[in-house]
Amino acid sequence: MRALAEYIMRGRAQATLVVGLTAALPMLFWISAAGASLVLLRKGLNQSLGVIVWSLVPAGLWAWYGDPFVLLAVAGSLVLAHVLRTSTSWLNVLMTSLLVGLCAAGVLSVAFAASIAQLGEVLSNALPSVFAAVWQELAEDEQARLLELLVPVLTGLMAAVVQMLALAALVLARYWQAALYNPGGLGQEFRAIRLPVAVAALLVMGILLAPRLSVQAGILMPLCAVVLGLTGLAVVHGLAARYQVSRFLLTGFYLSLFLFSQLLFPLLVILALADSVFDFRGLRALARNNADSTDNGE
Repeated sequence: MRALAEYIMRGRAQATLVVGLTAALPMLFWISAAGASLVLLRKGLNQSLGVIVWSLVPAGLWAWYGDPFVLLAVAGSLVLAHVLRTSTSWLNVLMTSLLVGLCAAGVLSVAFAASIAQLGEVLSNALPSVFAAVWQELAEDEQARLLELLVPVLTGLMAAVVQMLALAALVLARYWQAALYNPGGLGQEFRAIRLPVAVAALLVMGILLAPRLSVQAGILMPLCAVVLGLTGLAVVHGLAARYQVSRFLLTGFYLSLFLFSQLLFPLLVILALADSVFDFRGLRALARNNADSTDNGE
């Protein structure tokens, strides 16, 4: 993959060829998103506009023929790359990813309205039989509320896929940038991601309370969970680095996460929340020490 990054950064013609071709080919749009984001991170918005356009044109054609996922993922990764370049803050990137997800939800709710409604109807018919014991214990208004939430939550799940693809493309682009120009830089940045308590509390409210305020607010549940889950991964990597856990165990963790995501993903969310309060990695103390060193002119 490093060889591909080197080829992209060799010149505008090479970058345009890679991002345009991979955006046009099925299932390779993530390379286009990462490649265009790499150029944006390295060159800035003005100098990378030519490359960006050629990543968006094929993605726009996919959208024209009924598949907006490519355009949403590529455009989302570019927005996040611009935020990261201008703010150098992964916290800002994560918060912006919520907006990317909300925009994606708006587009998908229109583009796939019939499909989402049909899937929601299938699930609404299946829920009473699949979860018969639990379903009978719910009051009628709770049952109706749950059925109303199906379509917004399904839309939110589809938007969360776009959000995760955009974030994954940005992480790959940052990895390429670090490999070429700042070895180890991405690892240091990722391990330092931490949510302030207030932000973590708002994300939890988005998961637990937003659906109670409005049915359409159920879209926020998966989007907020993505931010907390990614932060939980950062905590895992930070603790692994602190206690010198082997890469073999980390690989095993990711394999377990892939196989048992329904069990482990909620644990990542809880870990991110706990870290925002208890600071397992000592990032607050490190930040204070760095600030004191700066104030003392060191």
